[in-house]
Amino acid sequence: MITVTETELKGVYVIEPKLFGDNRGWFMEFFSDRDLKANGIDVDFVQDNRSFSAKKGIIRGLHFQRNPMCQAKLLTCLRGEILDVAVDLRKNSPTYKKWISVRLTEENKKQLFIPKGFAHGFVTLTDDVEIMYKCDAFYSPEHDGGIRFNDPDIGVEWGVENPILSEKDEKQPFLADIEESLDF
Repeated sequence: MITVTETELKGVYVIEPKLFGDNRGWFMEFFSDRDLKANGIDVDFVQDNRSFSAKKGIIRGLHFQRNPMCQAKLLTCLRGEILDVAVDLRKNSPTYKKWISVRLTEENKKQLFIPKGFAHGFVTLTDDVEIMYKCDAFYSPEHDGGIRFNDPDIGVEWGVENPILSEKDEKQPFLADIEESLDF
């Protein structure tokens, strides 16, 4: 029992699970393959990942995996709050280089489905953030890719002036430098 809403980027969906609550607390189905498939999301997930970020203002991304190991992802925020970002890297898409952002919080329990061919990243809006996400392909270091979080050709509005970045994310290339090699 979910509500699925497609964003302006074809194939990217916001998923809102139905919550059942009473004086004891609440219950929800975190994942239902049947419900996703009934809403046109036909993906076989093979790996679950969890990520913890200690401070507000951390940006992780923008990451993707190259073919043949590119990944679709289903993300949720278990603790805290993030602004989750998907960037269309499908060259033949009418929304190529466009991005969307969705606020995922432990309170709203929303999920974001990002199909293959997209870069993904997020910024923490609170301290002590934990996210969980499913992937339909295993992590493959040799297919790992990324682009700069502040790439001017994309223009993601992260809402932070001095983000905390990993060394890897500080050194990611601009899209223009790797565009020729993308084959989504």
